[in-house]
Amino acid sequence: MMGNFSDGACKFLKFLLLFFVTVTKAEDIFLEWHVAVDTTINPIVSLNQSIITINGMFPGPLINSTTNDNIHANVFNNLDEPLLMTWNGIQQRLNSWQDGVSGTNCPIQPGKNWTYVFQMKDQIGSFFYFPSTNFQKAAGGFGPIRVNNRIVVNVPFPKPEDEFDLLIGDWFQESYKEVRSQLNSSSHPRTSPTWMLMNGKGPFGNPLTVFPESFTVSPGKTYRFRISNVGTTWSFNFRIKNHKMLLVETEGSYTKQITLDSLDVHVGQSYSVLVTTDQDAADYYMVASPKMIAVNNQSTLVAIGVLHYENSTTHPIGPLPKGPDPFDINLSISQARSIRWNLTAGAARPNPQGTFNVSNVTLSQTFRLHGGISAVLDDVLHYTVNNVSYRTPDTALKLADYALNGSGVYFLDSFPVQHILRLAVKGTFVASGNHKGWLEIVFINNQQAIDSWHLDGFGFYTVGYGFGNWTPELRSTYNVYDPVVRSTVQVYPQGWSAVYAFLDNPGMWNLRSQNLKHWYLGQELYLRVYDPDPNPAKERPPPENLLFCGAVQAPPPPPPANPQPAPNPIPPAPKKASATTSLIECLRAKTLGTWSSHFEFPASGFSESSSEVKVTISSWAIVLSNTPHDHCS
Repeated sequence: MMGNFSDGACKFLKFLLLFFVTVTKAEDIFLEWHVAVDTTINPIVSLNQSIITINGMFPGPLINSTTNDNIHANVFNNLDEPLLMTWNGIQQRLNSWQDGVSGTNCPIQPGKNWTYVFQMKDQIGSFFYFPSTNFQKAAGGFGPIRVNNRIVVNVPFPKPEDEFDLLIGDWFQESYKEVRSQLNSSSHPRTSPTWMLMNGKGPFGNPLTVFPESFTVSPGKTYRFRISNVGTTWSFNFRIKNHKMLLVETEGSYTKQITLDSLDVHVGQSYSVLVTTDQDAADYYMVASPKMIAVNNQSTLVAIGVLHYENSTTHPIGPLPKGPDPFDINLSISQARSIRWNLTAGAARPNPQGTFNVSNVTLSQTFRLHGGISAVLDDVLHYTVNNVSYRTPDTALKLADYALNGSGVYFLDSFPVQHILRLAVKGTFVASGNHKGWLEIVFINNQQAIDSWHLDGFGFYTVGYGFGNWTPELRSTYNVYDPVVRSTVQVYPQGWSAVYAFLDNPGMWNLRSQNLKHWYLGQELYLRVYDPDPNPAKERPPPENLLFCGAVQAPPPPPPANPQPAPNPIPPAPKKASATTSLIECLRAKTLGTWSSHFEFPASGFSESSSEVKVTISSWAIVLSNTPHDHCS
């Protein structure tokens, strides 16, 4: 009897083990993307623009993945300029080499390709990707990312009938190169978006729209809409006529479920809402209108799509659904404070995502970052952080950090993280974050428009919003019990937003304004989270296909082998070192020669009296020796 029971139990345990392995196994997803300019796609008839497409698509293809899946994205750059793709909100655990911003990756040159390899490690939710340099995002190149739950993790709402990706953003009348040229040459550029697109399509009912966006639904069903603001400048308010929305997720965190008539979505943010089709069979307006802008229903800055019931025979009629006053910041901040973490829901793991809160953490660092401050340097407008405008070097910071210890490429911890410099300067600055420490960042907005900030590599706890001057005493107003975790936070005009980030992810991470003009003109910095342990389980080494640029160039290939004939078979030779391994050996070898580079930077670091000084920094460079037995030869 016991023997039979043991056999049965053993078989059952084997079945459970097989089931567990089956449902939790990560998949490898292989993508081949051809990024190119298309002049035949015209979302607006009057705008003959160059649009950046991926495999001929605008927006680009969906990345539909599951927690812990491995993405292999082979990106072919068919543009006439360098390209980088970044993955907004994907944390790149222990692997900032794949982050796809100028500080972590050398760009893919025109006519070349490069394969990003990264894991959706311990994440779920709604995100998007886009080109991160050269103002290219203003021309497209963006697309949706879904990270679905594993089967073993319960989702805190019934499975919807279907899911729709909704990428909404402002759009310039001029081409992205024209806008970029104005930004590069003017102290008062006058460029602003003139349209709002919904999935790359113009507003319904506008005679200049080629094809408006439309979603077909069945009556009595519930649908999930994954909404992202992929624009460059404007926050927007989204709503569907006669339909409520149930908020369930934002950027990888399940939220407490609240019912909304409309939802504010700020630049770079993503949300999931559930919509139940409980109205009469008809077509209904879907509307996104900009915040802080006075518009009417006929404005080109109102994106309009259609929710089409499958048995409807009528087009949308009547006025557009009325949204909140776009200038009512108090209403917007009230909604922001109501978005809280669902403490009982599982996310990437079976255990609840909110079992840990931040009510008793010990802060190890505080950054007070003033954004939205402009300055004219070299007769060109720049945006700054604490009056410092970021200069993008020729060498990716992560590569310089690994190969040169940052020498000659960036300044570490010269950046004022607590105060504003008296005079504006421009330079390449990196701030240290304490590994496995708690960082408080207070974003302060000195302009009259809504800004938003994003941190790569982490989700941060959005603990507080407010207006006026921030002081440490205002921590008593923070929500430290159930703040939602996300990667992009809005900062209201003349206001502040506070976040907590646990710096457990070593790497070089971009901290930026999501306003594309501000980011492009210098409102960013990099956060270096350093773990001295070389264990690759702590941080991954450079990838085998590592790209080189600037002061760190690829080592020459090894000479061709010239084996001597052998009378008898011999064992195969050990595998030769990869290009990356060779580089590492080279960097530990002799250093020969000198090089110099120029930075506009204070001669003695930053201080209250710093002024813009041009400094020539000479430093020893790596020159690969060609001696016998040297891996660099």
